Order: sequence, then structure tokens, then C-alpha cells
Amino acid sequence: MAPEKQAEEAIIQSFETEAGEAEEEKGDHSKFSLTSLLWHGGSVYDAWFSCASNQVAQVLLTLPYSFSQMGMVSGIILQVFYGLLGSWTAYLISVLYIEYRTRKEKENFNFKNHVIQWFEVLDGLLGPTWKVIGLAFNCTFLLFGSVIQLIGCASNIYYINDDMDKRTWTYIFGACCATSVFIPSFHNYRVWSFLGLGMTTFTAWYLTIAAILHGQVEGVTHSGPKKLVLYFTGATNILYTFGGHAVTVEIMHAMWKPKKFKSIYLLATLYVYTLTIPSSVAMYWAFGDQLLTHSNAFSLLPRDGWRDTAVILMLIHQFITFGFASTPLYFVWEKVIKMHDTQSIFLRALIRLPVVVPIWFLAIIFPFFGPINSAVGALLVSFTVYIIPALAHMITYKSASARKNAAEKPPFFLPSWTGMYIVNGFIVVWVIIVGFGIGGWASVTNFINQIDTFGLFAKCYQCPKPEPASPGGSGPHH
Repeated sequence: MAPEKQAEEAIIQSFETEAGEAEEEKGDHSKFSLTSLLWHGGSVYDAWFSCASNQVAQVLLTLPYSFSQMGMVSGIILQVFYGLLGSWTAYLISVLYIEYRTRKEKENFNFKNHVIQWFEVLDGLLGPTWKVIGLAFNCTFLLFGSVIQLIGCASNIYYINDDMDKRTWTYIFGACCATSVFIPSFHNYRVWSFLGLGMTTFTAWYLTIAAILHGQVEGVTHSGPKKLVLYFTGATNILYTFGGHAVTVEIMHAMWKPKKFKSIYLLATLYVYTLTIPSSVAMYWAFGDQLLTHSNAFSLLPRDGWRDTAVILMLIHQFITFGFASTPLYFVWEKVIKMHDTQSIFLRALIRLPVVVPIWFLAIIFPFFGPINSAVGALLVSFTVYIIPALAHMITYKSASARKNAAEKPPFFLPSWTGMYIVNGFIVVWVIIVGFGIGGWASVTNFINQIDTFGLFAKCYQCPKPEPASPGGSGPHH
């Protein structure tokens, strides 16, 4: 028990020191100010808002599309299933973070001006090979996660203003999202996480209510699942939806007391269920198979003030989520060029700008809103946030001494190490076979079909073609 007690005391002392420093920092803003409201976050509530806000953004608009590919029952079951799987692996990541930090604190390592990232946790616990694997998957996933937000911005704004094609809107929003380089870290997302979740909540319930009020379209059919390729494409989009914890370590590190994170992701997921399930069910009930060719749910709802409001709010939230996905990439780039310790916001922003360029470029090459989510889910999310955390946990605690001296013991609802190994083993096998294997085949096949149909650099993906009888009333060509 002595090593466990020492570890506990070391990490608690470290966290209390950081909490004290945070209180001193907040002391400079002892009087209520707008700056302190916007800029100083690190509580359990901040972490919950960050997790919930980051977990569901533009993907909310593609879940009805997934339901049309899979059918109602499978859609609901897999949302619950992957939500629970994602919550479990987020818990594993938090445990490994605590383990890594405990060991480093015992070596008197100071994290005051250093943000811990997932690849560093893997490096510290399992060695440089795991660091390279974690860095490659995590950075590629976050890169395409940022790309997806940018594609979503262009797709959504088109339903308010179709005077410009989606590619032009991508240019514009790429420049807008580049301003995220000015936000130093996840400490500084306090009010944005709160507002982002509020905006997504509005959008989700707008979709639900608008679909119910619209009623079922004439001759509606619900034939999903029709094809195996579509079924597993939809399944991997849901896997992607609940695999948004590639930034878990950064969110934990921004907390005053990171040990309190362990159940936050699960609580965030339970709230996200109230947004994703009702909206997906209502939209699929109302429009059925029409969703197979409309990956953005906004495209089937009549334009009115409510829809325009939902589009604008979703745009703002996508900007916030772009920042969530790109900030860890900024950290990695800062560490590569040895500028991570700089205190100047403007210098930091300047050196971060090169990270935005490939995001912008990829969004223009692959504007396939919906199908790109599934491809990223199968090829990247499956490893980044499901397979690697489960394997890393199993290997970290494979020895009896590691289990005995673990900074975090198994949870109360699964108090056996054997039980944890069984759950982790199941996740690894399931996600490799179903998520990466079958899901990868399905999503890549669908993605290639989009390239064959619309081409790379598509000017206006899934835009309606102009009607000859009314030349001024339709959107541009693909």
C-alpha cells in the first residue's frame, strides 16, 4: 500500500499546487469581469461542457443520413453501444494520464508551462514506438476532424445563401476559422463551450420539432438497411460520433483537479443522447429514404426563420469545434519548433498559422459532407480513441507490480483487473473487425463512389441542379 499512497500524495500535491496557482491567477480578476468569464476555465463543469460540446457538432446533421442507411432500430442501438464504448475508452485515457503524471511528478517534473498530450502519455508509459503510433493517428484524426468542421460550415451556410457555391464558402470559412490560432489553450474555451453546447441543443431540438411538424412526406419509405456497404458506412459514422475524445488529455490537463475527470465523459454522453437520438428518429420518420441522397439534414427542411437560426448557431459551434480539434495540433507544432513555452499570444498565433493551411486545402479537395465522417471514423477514430487506449491500458498494467502500484485501481462497478482485461479485449477485437475492417471497406467504398460521382475539388457537393424553367431559382451545378 505504501507505493500507492506515495503516488496518491504526489499527484494530489501537484494538482493542489496547480489549483492554488489557478486561484492566484483568478485572484488578479477578483472582481467579476468579462475577461475572467471568457478566459479562465478549469472546473469540472468546464470539462463537462467541453466534452459535450466537442462530442457533437456537425455530425448531428449527418446522423439522420446514417439512420437511412441502417434503419431505425440499428441506429438507436449503435448510438447507445458506441456511446458507452467511447465513455469507457475515455475513462481509460484519463486513468493512463493520471498514471503518467503520477510517475513524472515523483521525478519532480514541472508541468507549469507544458500541456501534456496523449502521445506523451504513451511515450512515458510504453516507450517511443507507442509515441510515434499515437502521434500519427491522433494528429491525422484531428487534422481531418478540423477538415470536417470546415466542410460542415460551407455545407450549412449554403442553405441560407446559395449565391456562392460551397467551395467559395470553404475559402471564406477557412479564413474565419484561422482566427482560432489566437486561443492559447483549453483553459480559454470556458464560455465558448457553454455557448457551443447551447447552440447544438437548439439545433437538435429544432430538427426534432420541425420534422414532427412537417410530418411524413408523401409516399415515404423506410427501406434501410438496403445494402451492406451502406449499413456499415452508417455504423462507422456513429462510431465517429462517439469517438470525439482525441482531446481528452488536453481537456483533463486544463482542469484544476484532473482526477475528477473520470466520469465526466460518460455524463456528457448521456446528455448527448438527448440530442442525437430524438433528432435522428424524427428526421428519419419524416423523410425516410430521401435522406440517402441528403447527408445534411438541413437540406430537407423548409427554409424559414427557425431553420436559418439553427444554421447560424451551428456555424458558430462548428467554428468552436474547429478550435477544439486544431488546438492540439497547434501544441504539437509548437513543440516541434521549440516554441511551446512562448508567452506572447501574437507570436503564438503567428507560428500556428502554417497548421491551418493543409486543413483548408484538404477541405477543398474532399468536400464530401457525411461520407468523409465515416471514412475518418473507420480508418482513424477506430484506432485513435478505441483500440490504442484499450491496448495501452492492458500493456501498462500487464505486470503484477504495475497493478499493485497503479495510481488508479479498477472502478467500483468492475473491481477486477480480469474484468477490465475482458472488456478491453472485447473492444479491441470488435473495433478491429467491425469498425476498422468491415467499416473501413464500406466507408472507403462509399467515399470512392463520391469521388467518382462528384470528383475531387467538387465545386458544390450535393447542390440541386438548376431547373431550366426557372433559371434564377436554384443552386449551382456540382
